[in-house]
Amino acid sequence: MQGMIMHHAQAVEMTAMIGQRTKNKDLGLLGERISKSQSDEMNFMKRWLELRGESTAHEMPSSHSHDGHGTSHEMLMPGMLTKEQMDALKKAKGADFDRLFLTGMIQHHNGALVMVDELFRTAGSGQDAELFNFATDVDSGQRAEIRSMETLLKKKP
Repeated sequence: MQGMIMHHAQAVEMTAMIGQRTKNKDLGLLGERISKSQSDEMNFMKRWLELRGESTAHEMPSSHSHDGHGTSHEMLMPGMLTKEQMDALKKAKGADFDRLFLTGMIQHHNGALVMVDELFRTAGSGQDAELFNFATDVDSGQRAEIRSMETLLKKKP
């Protein structure tokens, strides 16, 4: 859960760039949906952790490099965009931004699906009905958004 909060925060950061980088209305609407759902899910995860007396912060292993060149961060959370990918997204505009955003967010969502699968494979995780329902909703929502993004990628600007 702690890692997923950090994962979702990157998606919200990505959607915040849309207004200044593109005039694509479809992408804007998609970004609004993603931002809202990811923010709502982060609130759920924080509440779930707090109710169990757990920290809401994701602890990085001591081997994690803080100079921007470490890779533990990306390896821990599948689908996370690298610093280089985020930098490229921040610099892009128009159709280039649209393409980078969509491919990056598809990568990001696929990573969330891996994390949900890992959760379901963890012994006892299915016994918490609230967590099971949440993870199932994340899985179906991410899959639907991936299909929408793949459709947008195929559209000509």
